[in-house]
Amino acid sequence: MTQTSDETSARDTATEAVDADAARYQIGEVADRTGVTQRTLRFYEERELITPAERMEGGFRLYSENDIERVMLIKRLQELLGLSLADIKEMVDAEQLRDQIRATFRPDRELPARRKRVQLVIDSTRRQLEIVEQKSQQLIEMRGELRERLVALGTRAQEIEDAVSREPTLSD
Repeated sequence: MTQTSDETSARDTATEAVDADAARYQIGEVADRTGVTQRTLRFYEERELITPAERMEGGFRLYSENDIERVMLIKRLQELLGLSLADIKEMVDAEQLRDQIRATFRPDRELPARRKRVQLVIDSTRRQLEIVEQKSQQLIEMRGELRERLVALGTRAQEIEDAVSREPTLSD
């Protein structure tokens, strides 16, 4: 999912408006709050999954509440769905786009522009659903394979039990 310059500027404008007076946290505080390591946070930044809101003199990263929420979403997607980082990036980008469009809503905006913005959200939500459905299908297939394996193992265990019961005992 590639972002257009309209989407990027909408995101930047929304982020600036929402984050203007928000609290900032250093990387260690974010790691403590989210339960991920500082190294993981740097890795997420390298993969463009997160972008620290700003940097202090000396290059220290400063994160916002939105950044913390994004890290928590990434963590949830990894734990819950076992998604790849590429899929997670698409998922969190779609959430961010939805939030930005909501934050920059203007009832006086022309209807064609409003329709275009809603279509962006529909498209990104549709992609999220495709990712989840694909993962869901893979999980359903794995569940079936595991059930088949349990049936086969149960049959084998019963065959062994039957063979054991037919063997003559030492007392015979």
